Amino acid sequence: MSIWEPVWLTLRLATVTTLCLLVIATPTAWWLASSRSRWRPLVEAVTALPLVLPPTVLGFYLLVLLSPTSFVGSAWLSITGGTLTFSFTGLVIASIVYSLPFAVQPLHTAFRGVGQGLREAAATLGAGPLDRFRSIVLPLSRQGFLAAAVLSFAHTLGEFGVVLMVGGNIPGETRVIAVEIYTAVETLDYRTAHILSAGLLLVSLTVLTIVYRVVPGQSKGR
Repeated sequence: MSIWEPVWLTLRLATVTTLCLLVIATPTAWWLASSRSRWRPLVEAVTALPLVLPPTVLGFYLLVLLSPTSFVGSAWLSITGGTLTFSFTGLVIASIVYSLPFAVQPLHTAFRGVGQGLREAAATLGAGPLDRFRSIVLPLSRQGFLAAAVLSFAHTLGEFGVVLMVGGNIPGETRVIAVEIYTAVETLDYRTAHILSAGLLLVSLTVLTIVYRVVPGQSKGR
């Protein structure tokens, strides 16, 4: 099998996951940055949970949640005729959960950095909440969006435990780069493992360089 097949599948998975994460993480991070609800610490902990939870544990519970015997999996099966487990759609859902903190936390930090005074001044001039968010918060948070997109994309590229639990190892359908490297090592095909590993290493280094160069706050915070 060509190594380009898992490469193309991984790039497609990372792109779809990153786009979905930006849509989901933006309102979540904004609510975390602006809300004083007593539930905020719990929501914050849930979004950060993939950072500390072993990927196999997260993958196991996602496998249970998405299986055809669960409510979610059976509903999806009755609507589409296919299963969420061992499918590309299941991989996207698992990747969104797994990479969620890498999208939420940069946006959360960026939103908190937007001064309350600017929004209050715009409000006194008659700007509604949506206008204030679009004309003030979004332009001032563009570095946070860039960091969220780059980190989410890079983190999805290298995930292994979660995708193996939920997607298995189906060539052309769920065998992403990390799973292909694992398979190559198992079959003593070290040349393929070297090529794919070096590619991921180079991409990760490039992504981190971009983040630290374009988003100064990422380096100042360390």
